[in-house]
Amino acid sequence: MPSRRSTRPRSTRTGPPFPPEGLREYGFRPVRNPSGVPEALYGAREGVCQNERMAAQWLTPDERRAWLALYALTSLLPASLDAHLFREARITLFDYHVLAMLSESEGARLPMSELAGRSAASLSRLSHVVKKLEARGWVTRLPSDSDGRVTTASLTPAGLGMLTELAVSHVSQVRSTVFDALDGQDVADLERVGRKILRGMDGAHWILSDGEAAAEAAVLHAASPSAGGPVATDHEALTTGQ
Repeated sequence: MPSRRSTRPRSTRTGPPFPPEGLREYGFRPVRNPSGVPEALYGAREGVCQNERMAAQWLTPDERRAWLALYALTSLLPASLDAHLFREARITLFDYHVLAMLSESEGARLPMSELAGRSAASLSRLSHVVKKLEARGWVTRLPSDSDGRVTTASLTPAGLGMLTELAVSHVSQVRSTVFDALDGQDVADLERVGRKILRGMDGAHWILSDGEAAAEAAVLHAASPSAGGPVATDHEALTTGQ
């Protein structure tokens, strides 16, 4: 049986490499037009580009640099903080966050479902972590007083004591890793951009409402004639060192 060979002529086109620098790692391979210029740079024509929707949305050079900086940051920062916390207390950044979320809640307890939302974790992952923290005497799980079908996680006195001591070292690490290189405007820009991106991903995220409440409280406090300086909550003390 004769072999089935493609009748498509081999391309002899020349031109600049494509995809553009920095986008090749994403696996985009739009087809060139006969002139050798990547069709996707101008908008796909029918039958020319393999993925018309993606081809029309290449990152600009500025966007590429911003994206790669964000990608590097979100890759390196958690690992750096994880390593520090593990050296100090044999816990991870996620463990610390779970404990901190409990420390700021009323009565140092939260339903597991709400704690999962505040930790951006599935219930199964949270249950595994809480079980580990229970074994170290830092957290307990009990049925809710108002609904026995709901399980609540509570921070124990031992857990609060450990967290308070560890916070000094952790906050120092966060400051040296992130904030020492930033000025006041950088910090404001970081918050503004972070919240803007977060709002597009999850407009109901608790951090957004928490930030708005904190901003409103700060305005009211500043307007008070008897204001003697803000009083930090338990969690604020664990994250600011004050």
